Amino acid sequence: MTTVILAGLNLLLVAACGGSRPGIEASPVTPAGKPILVLTAATPEPSMPVFGAVKSKAPRWWRPKNNGPNNGPEFQWELDHPLNIHSATDMGDGALNAAGRIAADPTLYDIDGIDNPASTVDALHRQGDKVICYIEVGAAGNYYSAAEEHIPVTYYAQLKAAGDLGGKMQGYPEYYLNINATSTVSIIESMIRQQCARKGFDAVEPDIDDSYTDTTGYKITEEENERYDEKLGAYAHGLGLAWGQKNGDNDPAFSKSLESTADFLLDEECNFYQTCTIVAEPYLKAGKLVLNAEYTDDWGGSTPKDLGKFCAADISSGVDGTLFNSALAGQRDPCR
Repeated sequence: MTTVILAGLNLLLVAACGGSRPGIEASPVTPAGKPILVLTAATPEPSMPVFGAVKSKAPRWWRPKNNGPNNGPEFQWELDHPLNIHSATDMGDGALNAAGRIAADPTLYDIDGIDNPASTVDALHRQGDKVICYIEVGAAGNYYSAAEEHIPVTYYAQLKAAGDLGGKMQGYPEYYLNINATSTVSIIESMIRQQCARKGFDAVEPDIDDSYTDTTGYKITEEENERYDEKLGAYAHGLGLAWGQKNGDNDPAFSKSLESTADFLLDEECNFYQTCTIVAEPYLKAGKLVLNAEYTDDWGGSTPKDLGKFCAADISSGVDGTLFNSALAGQRDPCR
């Protein structure tokens, strides 16, 4: 029996071995020695629920800059649950900044690409906001059902069937991906298309885009990781989506390499770990948006004091800094 992965819709089918079929090309074999077959673009993609029109494939997308009163837009990062646009907490309204004043409402939202429907993205757009689609590109967990993903077989099940799940991530029920596998690239690209582009998001936050530094179960070099991220970034751009870099594991060479493809950087606690100049410098030199998320969990939990520990540095360097609780359940306090 042969496992078949549809690149467009990611259906897993079982087909009897036999003659060639139009529109199908062979990919690398699975660990069990079974060939993985991927539908080419020449094969029509089966119908599926429509979340919204796919953005134009013309090479035009949002390119955020690090200008404005907070070195960029007021930022809300909410991943704990589907964003409730009627909740002031979820929307990040009424937050206090480092000066103790009420900050402007957010104009940039980073939310889970699978949890949130197109209607939420549309509602934010009607307010004039930009919306980033959070997805994982370097690991996968069995978090969502096929119904929640609006596809017949989950991305996790597809990656597992392709033999692309490696070592378990420490502290999380997730498994690293074989980012050098053609099948992994195909499945993650379909996630970008189905969950981010079709829902009308403006950009993609690719979580775990630097797994080369971890024990993944695969031999992944820094150069291979860069090629993987750049390939996905170019694919996102072709769909009209901005592409970001997530963190960078304190490696200046990694950030310098990815900056030419990525449109913004989202770094976690670069002040706490004293790595802002290491990771953010290529983006700041290019005038690109650098979002820095610091966490109350590490700084001490007193919002005014915590903001006072890092905001002056972010403001002076051109970084868009915001204090969150690590649950990312709605609380935010921006530097300005």
